[in-house]
Amino acid sequence: MNDHMCLIQDCAAKVYAPAGTRALCKEHFLHFVKWRRRKGAQMFHTYGAMTMEERNTEVGKWQVTATVDK
Repeated sequence: MNDHMCLIQDCAAKVYAPAGTRALCKEHFLHFVKWRRRKGAQMFHTYGAMTMEERNTEVGKWQVTATVDK
C-alpha cells in the first residue's frame, strides 16, 4: 500500500485497506465489501483466489459506483 490517498477520485481520506493493487479509505473499503457481498457469498471465496489483475478488474467495476461525500 504505497498509495497515500484513497483510490476514489477527490477522496482525501487516509488509506485503510488494499483493493487490488491500490488502496481505499475505511469508508470506501466498507462500501466495496458490501458491494462484493451483494454479488453473492461465493464472491468472497472467488475474490480470495483471484490474481491481482483480476482483482483490479473487480475493483474497477465497483469504482464506477463509488462516490465521495463532501
